[in-house]
Amino acid sequence: MDTRKLLKDNAIWLVFVLMVAIFTVYNPNFIKPSNLMNIARQVAVYGIASVGMTFVILISGIDLSIGAIITFVNIICAYLMVNLGVNMWVAVIISITAATLIGVLNGFMVSTVGIPALIATFAAQTVFDGLSYIISGGMPISGFDKTFNLFGKWTVGIVPISAIIMIVCFAAGAFILNKTYFGRYFYAIGGNEEAAKLSGIQVSKIKYLIYALSGFFAGLAGIVMLSRTGSAQNTAGLGYEFDVITCVVLGGVSVKGGIGKISGVIAGVLIIGSLTNGMILMDVNSYTQKVIKGLVLAIAVGIDCLSNRNKLA
Repeated sequence: MDTRKLLKDNAIWLVFVLMVAIFTVYNPNFIKPSNLMNIARQVAVYGIASVGMTFVILISGIDLSIGAIITFVNIICAYLMVNLGVNMWVAVIISITAATLIGVLNGFMVSTVGIPALIATFAAQTVFDGLSYIISGGMPISGFDKTFNLFGKWTVGIVPISAIIMIVCFAAGAFILNKTYFGRYFYAIGGNEEAAKLSGIQVSKIKYLIYALSGFFAGLAGIVMLSRTGSAQNTAGLGYEFDVITCVVLGGVSVKGGIGKISGVIAGVLIIGSLTNGMILMDVNSYTQKVIKGLVLAIAVGIDCLSNRNKLA
């Protein structure tokens, strides 16, 4: 087996192991099971949302509305349960359906209208951030039944249910990409959209599906977040699209489209989660954390761009 290729294919995991080793040396509490489970709980929202973002970036798209969808789902689910007395499961289903429909709206703007994904999803972000404020009146909503803690606070043994939901989402994402013809279409469109059209792939419909899936996974992430925090805030998902994009790109999904896999995204999610947790243990202030995360994203995209340039050379 080619050692160089093996190292290249697993470089992201080596980075993760190195990071864990460094943080453990600095603070032995980092590697304790209780802290590891805390990291798993913290990254669940990123991880779940990253599955949908992976599909979007694979076709060389972008979804800036993810943070707004997470916020919107927080607000409408809490509003339904607290203000209208709707059954928990009904409220969850309605909220995730709404998130999926926002994704369909994004698909319509991108695929049918032809608005660039950056602008279309930014417009959706702005609209649904505004709607969240209108529905809540700018005030947090809390006071749901303790059963709602199921998604974000309950555990199976020491393993958080939120982490289990994330693992199921990763498995579903890997299955879609590796075992279905839809997954092959995602790669084909990202590799060469015109060639995909000529080969008979209904690119427009696939884009609808991809943005709908992105909305669905963002909505599910919003439910997990609401359950974990116990309060719907108008800033709940603020900036989450940035962290999710960082996880996906760091995990090796090319911003040019057509390249990437879920296993790499899992590593990207774990790295961002470990980095955040480790910096907190090292008492790094929040502003410095933002600087470091921004640098990580820039480096990851830079490496991707240089790699694509070398392939073309």
